[in-house]
Amino acid sequence: MLQDQPPRPANMANIVAINQGHKPCATGQPVIPPVGLDEMQRMILDGILVLDTRHHDAFGRSHIPGAYNVEACSGSFEQNVGWLVPSDDPFLLVVDRLESAASAVHKLAFVGLDQRVGGAVVMDDWLAAGLPGIDLPQIDVQDLHKEMLQRAVGVLDVRDNAEWDSGHIESAVNMNFKYIPADLERLEFAPEQELAVICAGGMRSSTACSVLRRHGYSRVYNVTGGMNAWDGAGLPVRRPETVQ
Repeated sequence: MLQDQPPRPANMANIVAINQGHKPCATGQPVIPPVGLDEMQRMILDGILVLDTRHHDAFGRSHIPGAYNVEACSGSFEQNVGWLVPSDDPFLLVVDRLESAASAVHKLAFVGLDQRVGGAVVMDDWLAAGLPGIDLPQIDVQDLHKEMLQRAVGVLDVRDNAEWDSGHIESAVNMNFKYIPADLERLEFAPEQELAVICAGGMRSSTACSVLRRHGYSRVYNVTGGMNAWDGAGLPVRRPETVQ
């Protein structure tokens, strides 16, 4: 029964422990611990994970170095966080406004992750305090196609298998974004290699870029519009019917 099972989310052990009564389960609205900017900066310097829950466009413009980007507006937000965050480790939230933090923690409570939130910060407040923010380089599909014709550019497709099988860029490599933290050693690209990351529309690829950047991949680009834009521009796609 245990053979050929798909990878387990990093948060699965936590969910099982809650279901078995070994860990507490939230019964009311979760409370976010109040943490000042100075303390939050110290926690980040000590290595705590930062989870940026804003839209990928906002994340691309500016974010805290080393942060993961998982959009809270996604219907899979809490499940995606459960796939990506290390088991039992605390993390901080970055939001666009304080009200968004309460909503994000409420969603995280459904998978038992609310108890690991160590604090929250509004990104504008972080920047206004003169604290560091960096961008995530973006590339549109037309520019990516031109670059691929001129030189070797790695392309990582982070969609699921069914999406990949329905059509993908010929030279791309596929790895579901959920599996990247656990399977980083299987990635076919070197940390110093230039790498364009693509999904269907730009959200999951932004998440994947953020994970890669935290793990030392310094030259990653998020493909804006994703495969939807690539298809819409009429650029070449390898589809099942074209496979010989």
